Amino acid sequence: MEERATRVEINGMGIGGDEPCFVTFEAGPTHQGLESAKRLARHAKAAGGNAIKFQVFDPMRLVADPSLPFTYDVLTDRVSGATETVTEPLRDILMRRALSRDEWRALKLYCDELGLAFFATACFYDDVDFLVEIGCQSIKIASADVNHLPFIRYAARTGLCIQLDTGMASLGEIEIAVDAIRAEGNDQIVIHHCPSGYPARVESINLRTIPTIKRLFGCPVAFSDHSPGWDMDIAALTIGANMLEKTITEDRTTRSVEHIMSLEPQDMGRFVEIVREIEVALGSTRRILSDVEKRKRDAIRRSLHLAHDLPEGHVLSEADIDYRRPGTGIPPDRLAEVLSRPLVRAKAAGQRLEWSDLGA
Repeated sequence: MEERATRVEINGMGIGGDEPCFVTFEAGPTHQGLESAKRLARHAKAAGGNAIKFQVFDPMRLVADPSLPFTYDVLTDRVSGATETVTEPLRDILMRRALSRDEWRALKLYCDELGLAFFATACFYDDVDFLVEIGCQSIKIASADVNHLPFIRYAARTGLCIQLDTGMASLGEIEIAVDAIRAEGNDQIVIHHCPSGYPARVESINLRTIPTIKRLFGCPVAFSDHSPGWDMDIAALTIGANMLEKTITEDRTTRSVEHIMSLEPQDMGRFVEIVREIEVALGSTRRILSDVEKRKRDAIRRSLHLAHDLPEGHVLSEADIDYRRPGTGIPPDRLAEVLSRPLVRAKAAGQRLEWSDLGA
């Protein structure tokens, strides 16, 4: 596959390349209506997130079978971590998070007022048109639609950054979807590595896929975390994730899908802080010492000192040398340049040896 740019731009912010990790808070599956969605948006902004993401769809249209079951876990006890497995009709779940078009418009305007980028998953062509109309900054393709090539092409033709969720897709399927987007002249693509499960099993997360996807497709890669806490996010960051998408909730014990693995408001800010701290700690691929580090290094390293009193003209041998801190004199690795040279002046035991003390 040909080499591609590894940086895209959304809402004036870069993703990929040397840009800081982009933090998206996912509220699509966890809000309880317009006011709940607004509160989550406020929390996302206060925490330092770059964007908030929702899911725009018509549940009655999307799910043809009203009895189609969906199974997930809910948190029943915070202290013990006890959980319960729940199965209910998927349409019922989606109805809890459905908003009207007017409510979506109001929510987008509210995010604009906050200065928070607004992303959304779309499900139908008219959803794409609507998101373009309200100024959505990036459209996400759900993992279930990775093979819905007509829909992917339609979204790509908007020119907006397309975020491609990959779920259980094979690399071959990802390649076909990426090629479909690029065939429409759109190279603004972020590929999401999104382990399946609500929450995901540790053995299914496969973080090493992230650099593989980046290498194969030349796109920024996001990690959509489906696990409780943020350990997996930090691990993803350290191996090259350019974006982290983390689900948020007002209450993890809410009896609905994805709340169990979400961050609550009191944890969201610390999550972003840790991401930024890890980025600083990752530093550079080059080992460059600051002036402060050099001074500290010299303070604990050693210099050549004299082991005993020596007269002028004495020819130095290894037995004459002692090694003491600090390391601001002749370093031990230059001992060979000192041996067999005469002293041009007498030196007392314990004194530091200087280059000016040595004759030819």
